[in-house]
Amino acid sequence: MHKKPPVSEEELVQKCKLGDLKYQERLYKHFYGYAMGVGLRYLSNRDDVLEVVNDSFIKVFKAIQFFNETQPFKAWLRRIIVNTAIDHRRKNLKHMNNGDLEEAAYLGKAPDAVDQLSAKDILKLLDRLPEVHRMVFNLYEIDGYSHEEIGSMLAIPVSSSRVYLSRAKEKLRKYLNQQQEMKYEGSV
Repeated sequence: MHKKPPVSEEELVQKCKLGDLKYQERLYKHFYGYAMGVGLRYLSNRDDVLEVVNDSFIKVFKAIQFFNETQPFKAWLRRIIVNTAIDHRRKNLKHMNNGDLEEAAYLGKAPDAVDQLSAKDILKLLDRLPEVHRMVFNLYEIDGYSHEEIGSMLAIPVSSSRVYLSRAKEKLRKYLNQQQEMKYEGSV
């Protein structure tokens, strides 16, 4: 079995624009890990993320002729994945509980506590957030959307976006404090 020669992202995109199925498969495999990573920031259920990733690639292949090659492909793909995840959330909104069952109090933490966390630890903390909180946190803090854009994307008032972000941060602080306390108690 021979190994396929490496192909640039630009060439992958060009061949996909021509409708070459082999190159669509190569593009999918090339960006699959990246797409899953983006999806996992927005949804906690791996099956849902896989569905979003696959739906996103279908959208990519249908719209690739309109992709502007002066822009980075990865950014275009990320936007499609984020929007598909939001659409998935909206579609399944009736099955989700968005209510806050607990109020978090800020207890304060040493500034270096976050520095001691790995990316895996941070993702675990984010997974504990209610889905709407995680989504708003990711859109605002990681992807840089404004509250106005988030409100429009999620069909919620701008003030709700701000509240969800604030609550997400409060909960993350609480989870971080709990994690630090558990580590402290385990070392005593």
